[in-house]
Amino acid sequence: MAVNFGPTAHDYARYRTEFPSDLFARLAALGVGLPGQRVVDVGTGTGVLARGFAAAGCTVVGVDVAPELLAKAERHGAGASERPGAGASERHSGGVSYRRAPAEDTGLPGQAWDVVSAGQCWHWFDRPRAVAEARRLLVPGGALVICYRDFSTGPGSVGAASLDLARAYNPDWPEAGGLAENPHWRDELAAAGFEGLHGFAFDTVVPFTHRAWRGRMRSASGIGATLPPDRIAAFDTDLAELLRARFPQEPLQIAHRIDALVARRPADH
Repeated sequence: MAVNFGPTAHDYARYRTEFPSDLFARLAALGVGLPGQRVVDVGTGTGVLARGFAAAGCTVVGVDVAPELLAKAERHGAGASERPGAGASERHSGGVSYRRAPAEDTGLPGQAWDVVSAGQCWHWFDRPRAVAEARRLLVPGGALVICYRDFSTGPGSVGAASLDLARAYNPDWPEAGGLAENPHWRDELAAAGFEGLHGFAFDTVVPFTHRAWRGRMRSASGIGATLPPDRIAAFDTDLAELLRARFPQEPLQIAHRIDALVARRPADH
């Protein structure tokens, strides 16, 4: 199944929520994302994670292959009403410079970065190559940070009902999952020579209007990045009716799990 986030850039930029400040506070307690640190955010998309590090005082380069997402990131940084993502070679916006390149071959200088981060995207990469590139980029002792922010799909939840509907429209939607569903990612990092692996997770609640939740679901890889426009529109209509019938309250209170893994490139001895 071909996945292309370009057509969903508008919804992705407008309706994907920011990573919470608690994430950056917990990372800072581990020495990650401190003021003055140099960060490469691979698979930056619309720049959500990159902006969080920039707000903490880091120097950040966001890298992605999708020009549409980068354009949204750039407009967000320039003060536009929507969100993040930048352009080709390297352009600065909102404290972040953006570069069009794959996570596996960023073209950035090696051993020059304190942090390589990946938010909501590690499952998309050719991981052996992405791990090797992260190790090349990092200074000795530097940190690779993988973060996910996933809505709850517990019994009776808005998330579960929405995902059931999405899978009815796209039965081939792959079960990629994040850190919790892929414990072997730790083994891959350890095999590549990373050490000091440390994971943490916490829960948070994010309010969504019905309109915003529909946009959030349209931005999903199995809907807006995969289906043709007529099927996306039909899904959106059915989701609107589902929300009116089963979850009429607004705003919806959507539980999310924030999951993070930090791994260090070995320090020189």
